[in-house]
Amino acid sequence: MTSSDYADLGLDPLWQDIDWAIGQTLLMGWDGTEVTPQIRSLIQDHHLGSIILTAKNLKSAQQTARLVQELQTIAQKAGHPQPLLIALDQENGGVNSLFDEDYVCQFPSAMGIAATGRPDLAYEVTKATATEISACGVNLMLGPVLDVLNNARYQPLGVRATGDDPQEVSQYGLAAIDGIRDAGLASCGKHFPSYGNLDFLGSNLDVPIITQTLEELSLSALVPFRYAIASGKLDAMFVGGCGISNPSMNVSHACLSDQVVDDLLRNELKFKGVAISECLEMEALSHDLGVQNGVVMAVEAGCDLVLLCRAYDVQVEAIKGLKLGYENGIITKERIFTSLRRVLHLKSSCTSWSKALNPPGISLLSQLHPSHLALSRRAYDDSITVMRDNEKLLPLAASMHPGEELLLLTPLVKPLPATSLTKSILESKHNQAGTPTSHDRWVHRNHDRGAIMSGEGVFREFGKELARSRNEKLLHTSYTANGVRPVHENLINRASCIIIVTADANRNLYQAGFTKHVDMMCSMLRSRGQKKQLIVVAVSSPYDFAMDKSIGTYICTFDFTENAMHALARVLVGEFHPRGTLPGTLRKSKKVLKSRQPWLVDEYDKDRDAAALEVLLRAVLRDSAHLHFLRTTTAATFTLFNPNIAESHFVVRNSSTQALYGFVATYLAHGTGILGAIFVDPAKRNMSIGRALHRRALKNLTQQRGLKKLQIGMSFPGVFLGIPMDMEVITVKNWFTNSGWDTQFPRRLTNLVISDLASWSVPEGLLQTIQRANISFDLIHGLDNAESVLSHVHTNANPEVLELYRFALSETKACGIVRAKDSTGSLLGTIIICRQHSPLVPFFPALMSHTEDIGGVVAPVVPPAPQAALVLQGLALMGVRQNKSHKASKTVLTWAVDDTYEPLVAMGFDVLQSFEEITNSPESVSRAIDEQAPNGRR
Repeated sequence: MTSSDYADLGLDPLWQDIDWAIGQTLLMGWDGTEVTPQIRSLIQDHHLGSIILTAKNLKSAQQTARLVQELQTIAQKAGHPQPLLIALDQENGGVNSLFDEDYVCQFPSAMGIAATGRPDLAYEVTKATATEISACGVNLMLGPVLDVLNNARYQPLGVRATGDDPQEVSQYGLAAIDGIRDAGLASCGKHFPSYGNLDFLGSNLDVPIITQTLEELSLSALVPFRYAIASGKLDAMFVGGCGISNPSMNVSHACLSDQVVDDLLRNELKFKGVAISECLEMEALSHDLGVQNGVVMAVEAGCDLVLLCRAYDVQVEAIKGLKLGYENGIITKERIFTSLRRVLHLKSSCTSWSKALNPPGISLLSQLHPSHLALSRRAYDDSITVMRDNEKLLPLAASMHPGEELLLLTPLVKPLPATSLTKSILESKHNQAGTPTSHDRWVHRNHDRGAIMSGEGVFREFGKELARSRNEKLLHTSYTANGVRPVHENLINRASCIIIVTADANRNLYQAGFTKHVDMMCSMLRSRGQKKQLIVVAVSSPYDFAMDKSIGTYICTFDFTENAMHALARVLVGEFHPRGTLPGTLRKSKKVLKSRQPWLVDEYDKDRDAAALEVLLRAVLRDSAHLHFLRTTTAATFTLFNPNIAESHFVVRNSSTQALYGFVATYLAHGTGILGAIFVDPAKRNMSIGRALHRRALKNLTQQRGLKKLQIGMSFPGVFLGIPMDMEVITVKNWFTNSGWDTQFPRRLTNLVISDLASWSVPEGLLQTIQRANISFDLIHGLDNAESVLSHVHTNANPEVLELYRFALSETKACGIVRAKDSTGSLLGTIIICRQHSPLVPFFPALMSHTEDIGGVVAPVVPPAPQAALVLQGLALMGVRQNKSHKASKTVLTWAVDDTYEPLVAMGFDVLQSFEEITNSPESVSRAIDEQAPNGRR
């Protein structure tokens, strides 16, 4: 091409030099608050046309303006025809690169703004933010976030996204784009095609994967991107580095794929702006491909700006890679010039030399600051959301008397930007507490966007403000993954009201466990007449306890900057009434609840329903073959006819066909209410049948006199010992959690088997070890000799286990009890032995067989002691020997508690199946009877 050809294309003849053209296709950054020789060389010698600034570059608004002005001056003197693009992440909430307490305002996160229910506020706030960074010389705002949180609870974007409703995300995204445009900046939507439903594989070298099909993406994740592109106002698109794996596409890095950039973004969605790649310094990419191959692939895929964040040696290597790609003919001049034209067009729309060289800086910011501060306060006040206040604890003055103590419990969390303590903490190089998760490392791996203050500092200041506002003393301490410690217990005993702060508890599970533990403690103390109010505040993701109705007072702030904590304090002391609502589908949840089909729950009638229950059990087994214990479960299994155990079972049924759609079994044994089984026809799941049965079961149990605790799982009958651990245990546990149960502290129960009893032999040395320990064993039958056994079981086991032992002792011919004793004759442990045709066996499906002779070694009761493992092995050994003498072909041991199955495995037992038994106080669960989580349907 000649000079006149370039002129005809509207391009400066300078671009005949391919090195200049390549420089305009790169977006780079560096570490440091001053211009370094490296970044100067990139601009002067390699003609770099775009810069990304991060928190590591920026100390204040004035310094930022000076820094940008210096960068632009270097570019002008180096002969750049147009100014540099200066890009910045300034999303508000927890992701801001520029903070200056005196001149730059902090505003709520995208989800916080959505909680106000006001798209017009999204416009105002985004325009204010864009105007502020524009005053410092920034001309490309990396936003808005257009991701839809399809799996909101477990995605690292969290409050950076608007929510999980594609239409709502689109509405707020378009408002934000208008705000950026009206402030004179270019906008960049992110993160195409979606960071809203990623599967994380764990390692830094693993790229998170989108597993949805294009059809699924099109119905949800792509909707906001489609709207933004169709508006014609979106200037750039940030293309993510995630992988895509579905039947029609297998992509390792989206930004390197022509299927994603050229086909989907350009051809299908008709995007004509600048496509910006994810940072190619990420470990996964450099490890798999190398940066030189990566940048060539990004350009070939259709990216116009290739992002390389800060490593100078990698940046120089990338430039060499592009030149090599051009020289090898992989990248054509036409391809480079297509991107060049897009980038130059973008620059002409958002900057000029007069504007670039003269950023107004603090002269403009000082004028804007008062109005922006007022806007910030209004936005935070409107975003604070009280999702529940069932006990009317707010404001505190209405529920606490003068002199009563308030306890604040806060987690140790990662830093957030935008606090008044930022500078002092940065200067002192304060080491931050908290370990980032693999999610966090991936999301923030390229930009240290946020600076700088630990949550501990913010929470400390919040506590002081709350104490001043109440004019009362406040107790405050932090908590960690070490759980509830004695210091927490002492403070909880002192306080009348406890406020627990959580920050992304769904990904920092220790916070969820801690909170549920404290909730249970408060319930127990209240049952003893003590005043123990509990308020839970989620200061990041609102999904921490949104679905857990057992948390009666639940507040969401959507970030934990000082501004958010100021607003929270004002809510707690009653300065204003919060009006925020949770965004997306959570906002609609009450309507959803009302629209669900109500199911009539009837009492189980043995004569009417037994045959239909058998059919239901077979249907569940066909759908979940791993629940092999259902093969030998019958309707009769659930009916004990025990005078000491009250039982009530319920069904959802079709009164016309007599078919059962669901069944739940409940028992009351010596003050313990037990959910003994719950089944739903697989063809009728996700229709709230399980919810209806669960509600009726709890209602029945909580109305019983003398109820002391509630339990999921029953050892007699031994069908449903708890939540089966080889099911989709997370899904099932979430369902129970959403239904009001604290599932954080289960007890493991494990069934074990010796499948070939004939070839089994006693482990070498076991008998000698037992003899040296002076442990002796005997076998008893009948109730006459049973007083010490029943006393032992009553003290050391669940109440239904006591009734199991009574039943076994009454069957003198088919069952026996092995006792373990020490040298003084004191009882160390017991176990039941039974034969295949014992009356006990039908209540234990694991023992039932129509083809084999299975011997049972049932319900070992061995209290914790130094020799407990050896005692258990000895009891099992005696039981196995008895089974063998009765010619049994296999032995099943049901059940071992927690990790006591390990010594049994060492003896030659194999694990048959494990369950998690859950125990809660009635008070902590009963609140969920009539109001359960909307998305917990099963």
